[in-house]
Amino acid sequence: MADKERIRVIVAKPGLDGHDRGAKVVARALRDNGMEVIYTGLRQTPDMIAQSALQEDADVVGVSILSGAHLELFPVILEKLREKGLGNTVVLAGGIIPEEDHPALRKMGREGIFGPGTPTNEIAEFIRKAVAEKKAS
Repeated sequence: MADKERIRVIVAKPGLDGHDRGAKVVARALRDNGMEVIYTGLRQTPDMIAQSALQEDADVVGVSILSGAHLELFPVILEKLREKGLGNTVVLAGGIIPEEDHPALRKMGREGIFGPGTPTNEIAEFIRKAVAEKKAS
């Protein structure tokens, strides 16, 4: 696939959560699925995540949260993306997110919610479909 056609994905770990093994596994799997992946590292602020997405011209921002702060962090991350003109970017949620919180995230527009044990090919397929839909609209 030509570089211009490759899907560009930012994988980010916001907040103070220092556990990033799952994020690294997903990042590698997406890379192995032909995507260009930039892992931003630990302890990213919402503004840092949005700035990385802007600088890297990301099609997708994957946010891995294990701390339980997803309902607090996602609205801020989404707002920072909108402020930078990236409101149309595909944003995924990953990590420890209880089922009862999925409706709140979906209300924010997050359809891609992936917990531990999700097959990585399922995540890659979701991304391909979501990016294709965004480009078609």
